Parts: sequence; structure tokens; C-alpha cells
Amino acid sequence: MALTDLRKKITDRSARIGVIGLGYVGLPVAALFAQKGYDVAGVDIKAERVEKINRGISPIEGNEPGLEELLAGVTQSGNLKATTDYQALADRDVVLIDVETPVNDQHVPEYQALKSALKSLGGVMKKGVLVVVESTIMPGTMRQIVKPLLEESSGMACGEGFFLGNCPERVMPGKLLANLRAMSRVVGGDSSETSAVMKDLYQQVVEADVDEADWITAELVKTVENAYRDVQIAFANEVALISEALGASAWRVRELVRKSPGREMLLPGAGVGGHCIPKDPWLLASSVRNKNVDVRLIPAARSVNSDMPRHMRDLIANQVGDLTEKRILLMGYAYLENSDDTRDSPSEALRRLLTEAGAEVVIHDPFVEEFTGDLYEKAGGCSAAALVTAHSEYKSIDFPLLARSMASPILVDGRNLWDKKIVLQAGFVLVRLGDFSQ
Repeated sequence: MALTDLRKKITDRSARIGVIGLGYVGLPVAALFAQKGYDVAGVDIKAERVEKINRGISPIEGNEPGLEELLAGVTQSGNLKATTDYQALADRDVVLIDVETPVNDQHVPEYQALKSALKSLGGVMKKGVLVVVESTIMPGTMRQIVKPLLEESSGMACGEGFFLGNCPERVMPGKLLANLRAMSRVVGGDSSETSAVMKDLYQQVVEADVDEADWITAELVKTVENAYRDVQIAFANEVALISEALGASAWRVRELVRKSPGREMLLPGAGVGGHCIPKDPWLLASSVRNKNVDVRLIPAARSVNSDMPRHMRDLIANQVGDLTEKRILLMGYAYLENSDDTRDSPSEALRRLLTEAGAEVVIHDPFVEEFTGDLYEKAGGCSAAALVTAHSEYKSIDFPLLARSMASPILVDGRNLWDKKIVLQAGFVLVRLGDFSQ
């Protein structure tokens, strides 16, 4: 099928779409295209997730406005069907790939899921299909890995037997549908003709700009924007450490700095988690590891941010003393407020550090099934409690009740969530990250 034919099928919405990976990115993408009337087949390796989706139940537990209702509608209409069988992609005109792309301990990308998806897809995809990688990847991956693997597994040539593009996702848990609709997208194709067809495709669901580019530009845009954010967060965290050392409040400093035009200082915090921010800067840095480029700022920022859970441990220990056999409550396990996403959770890093110091760690999180329950019961016998994730539920804590539940009323606020006066009036000793002001 020529690109002109595919373009027509996209426009009249007769194109059949496949989505590989039905997680935080793939599921809402599949549901949005299904809502527009496209026949969508979703493939995921987790049978339990597939079964839930086919019953119209979202496997994403966090607060995702509109997703549950949307999913129920498109599965009931039959526009979206999920399966574990790649054979369902054999008749697809467009296939989107949304799988995880982690880095290893040496900060080098690991592509097991991506390579597996490409090999499985290559064995069934038809001639003329447009394959789009939405996963965030190291710049150069399309040329070095994706194209050769698809050509080898399919026996077809890119640009002739199939067409290949990169359109990096731009979503955050808690805002999946809103981000997909409102955030601009970059579509990088194997040719300008492919990019143009990709633009037609994404304009069906994206209400913002869709900018055409080539592979390397699209790959760079996503990794650069997340590396930029990581560097900015690291700056805020370092200001917090400096403010503590000088007996000041980083939060007040930030407030006043932001009054100067263009000085949009970000928020310091207990840690940086998720699948993107801790990983994507390394994807960017890894792309030039053999090209004689001395990358210095990105590793420095990663070092600052990855060390914040250690600083939280120290703030707790400064109040409690020897942590051996002390019971410590951590509030929040998901990396992001009002989400169930626990990938690269700062709380997990903090739990590990506290456990290594001999503490007994108790975790509460209203969105993560393993850690739900009564907050005040979990606080029983605790020598301190630390806020790691600013879930909305924690804004309305009954502080007098929490103080009575604990062995000693010590709170370490890693997100500047609570009013200092209210907490102190309840009898707590309050330590706020970045704030040692009097």
C-alpha cells in the first residue's frame, strides 16, 4: 500500500491501527483513536491487563480523569480489542509501539522490550504498514536498532516494504488524556512523505501543533526536554541544600526569585522518580558516548537528584538519632501525586536506605494497592513520619490524631505540603526539606 493510499485511509478513518504495549502511554492512545472511530487492536504481554481492558476496566489505578469512561465506551463499541497475540497486527495499516526503554546500572539503554516487540511485529506485519515508535529512545536508535531489526524480521526494506517513524510520547500520569490531546507532538519519518502522513494521523487526536521532522530530531527533542527538566530540578534541589546550610527557606527564596522575569525556578523535593526523568537524560548522554563529547552537566544533575532520598534519610536521622529498630512511616510510594505509578520511586530508594540503617519502615499510599490502609493505624508506634509524595489525601490529615498515634510526633515534609503553624500547633516537631529558617 502506497503512502497516498494510507493517507486516504487515515483521513476517512478506515485505517486499522495496532498498539503494542497497553500501559500509561499505549492504553490512552489506543482508546483515543478508537473513540475517533478507528478499528484498534492492542497487544500486551500481560494477560491480566488484557482481560481487564476487554471488560472496559482500566488497569491504571491512579486518578486519570476520563480514562475509565472512555475505555468502557470504546470496548463496548468494539472499536478497541486487546490481546496477547501479535497475529492480531497482521492486517494493521498503522502500528504504534509503546514499550518501556530503561537504562542499566551503567546508564546505557536496555531495549529488551523494544527489540522483542520489533521482532514479533516484523514476523506478522503486512506490506505497506506504517510503524511508529512512541517510546522514548536514545538518539540514533531508529537508525541503529529499529530499522535493521524490522528489516531483518520482516524481510522488507524500510521506505519500500514498510514505512517507519518516531513520535515520542509526552504524557504524565494523572494527565494522560489531557496531555495526549493538548500537548504538541513531533513526527519524525524515514522521509518527508512519511512525516506528512504521520502528521495526518496524529492530527486526528492531537489538538495542538504536530511538527514534522526527521528521526534524529524527534529523538533529540524528547530526550532534551526531559534532560532540561532534570537539570532544572537539580538546581532547585541544590538551592534547597544551600538554604538549609545557611538557615534559610528555599521556598521563600524561590518565591522571590520567581518575581524576576524569566527566572522560573522549579520545586525542590524528596526525589525524582518515574520512567522518564531519571532515564531520559542518560539516553541523551549515551547517544554521544563514543563521539568524543564530554557530557558533564547531565551526570551532575542526575547525581544531585538521585541523592535526595539519602538527604531525606539524614533529615529523619537528625531528629530520631540511631535508626536501629526505629519504626518510620513513609507517606506516598508512587513517584507522582495522585498516581499509582511506582516506577523508580524515591520512596523505594528511601525505604532501602532506612532499612540498611536498621529501621523498620512502614509505607502508606492511597493509590498503590500494596500500601493502602488506615494511615493512623500505620503510624502507630512510629518514631517519625516522612512525606515523600504529595497526594491530595495528605493535605487533610488530622494532625492531632496522627500525633497521638505516633511514638514521637516528628514529621519530615519533603514536598512543602503542610502549613507550618497548623502542624506545630498539633504538637509536632516539623522539618521541611529546604527550610531551616527560624
